[in-house]
Amino acid sequence: MLAFWLDHVRRHWRGYLTLCVVLLLMLLPARHHSEPGPHLQDVLQRDFISVHTRNTPTTYYEGRQGPTGFEYELMRRFADHLGVSLALNDDHNTTDVLGAVRHQGDMGAAALPLDPGQEGVIFSRPIMPLQPLLVYRRDLPPPQDIEDLQGLEIGTLSGTGTDTVMRELQAEHPTLSWKEANDMEVASLLSQVASGTLDAAVVFEHQFRLNRLFFPEVEDGFRLGKPLSLAWAFPAGQGLGLVREANRFLADMQDNGLLQQLETRYFGRDNYLEYVGARTFIAHAQERLPDYAPLFRQSARDTGFDWKLLAAVGYQESHWDPEATSPTGVRGLMMLTRPTASDLGVENRLDPAQSIEGGARYLRSLEQRLPESITGDDRLYMALAAYNVGLGHLYDARDITLQRGGDPDAWKDVRRSLPLLQESGWHEQTRHGYARGGEPVIYVRNIRRYHEILAYVDRSQEQFHPLNARLPEKAGREAFDVVPPST
Repeated sequence: MLAFWLDHVRRHWRGYLTLCVVLLLMLLPARHHSEPGPHLQDVLQRDFISVHTRNTPTTYYEGRQGPTGFEYELMRRFADHLGVSLALNDDHNTTDVLGAVRHQGDMGAAALPLDPGQEGVIFSRPIMPLQPLLVYRRDLPPPQDIEDLQGLEIGTLSGTGTDTVMRELQAEHPTLSWKEANDMEVASLLSQVASGTLDAAVVFEHQFRLNRLFFPEVEDGFRLGKPLSLAWAFPAGQGLGLVREANRFLADMQDNGLLQQLETRYFGRDNYLEYVGARTFIAHAQERLPDYAPLFRQSARDTGFDWKLLAAVGYQESHWDPEATSPTGVRGLMMLTRPTASDLGVENRLDPAQSIEGGARYLRSLEQRLPESITGDDRLYMALAAYNVGLGHLYDARDITLQRGGDPDAWKDVRRSLPLLQESGWHEQTRHGYARGGEPVIYVRNIRRYHEILAYVDRSQEQFHPLNARLPEKAGREAFDVVPPST
């Protein structure tokens, strides 16, 4: 029995050590009255904090509106928390960030895994989990466990934490072999899986969520090992003041829900569309949307909407088909009824320019006719629901919401009432009667998710993986170092 436990500890020492360090770091923010230490004092006196980071879609990049990215948002807010400016050095790959932190600068924020074994650095408390995931090319038999990886060309990125997980797995599965790349990013790794250079890859789950829509040839397989933790790194030997202040800041971000909001904003949800539908959407975005994007942009400028929202409405209505016609006679890219088109002055519903311009004006008119008590996103979602089901039925659903003790100005309550318009016990009490009230709920949900995808696409087009072109395959087999079986 003693030999069993010794072997268990030997194989899982890293997990136990990480847990101990995490628990210790969780205690650090509570020391509100400790001395700031020389490092924190230096940062405050010079009035800026220097951060080593990486130029990636998941960390930091230059968007149309300026710097953005998940960790950039956190870095900027932390600098504001300290009352100092932010100075970034993004000329790094994953493996050299920690070396830079040890010798210069104040901290590293570059999708770093919390690793207590690293010398010369101190890590912050965990920011978010990093779950390793095996992904594979869709034309292969789906791997379901480690044994299914035998004979596959597998790639991962060194220094990111996924390589460490692979080595831990190799200790239990000595025949496991893979390839590691040092100077490569996740999108390039997935590109090689999609092209057939690799059969599979090991990345973090949130990275795959962000990239999977651009690589429909790549499918998720199964999770590998236990989650790691994303954390910030600070140089050791300069006091704990800055680390404690970072821990205090991160604890506040978690407690007030802002950290979760940032995770959702940048990494989204993996179930936001049924995957086949998502692949169809991306194909149409590649093939059809470029013809109509200038029209959506012009109508967005005229009406004040986000052009991607108008495009999402157009896709939900017609899949960007300007000649679409429903059995009830609704026609065109934005599927306008004949009376609505007449009211808007749209002479030809099959003309995409007229249809998009008319649909955008119609959506704005619905939004303007809503009560002033409805604000923010709730106002937009109810206008979208009215575009689908009609303003009268939306008002009926608001009345039902009030009867049921809900908030008629909150979309989350109104969307629960809309399906009741299909039930005689409810719609017989309303002014406008029966409606297929479940449809506007799905309608709004889909538009929000299409809009979300287009937002990802738009951000990615700025710098990383354009929608209409695959990443260059200059990184071939020579970019990898082979990790052979341990036997």
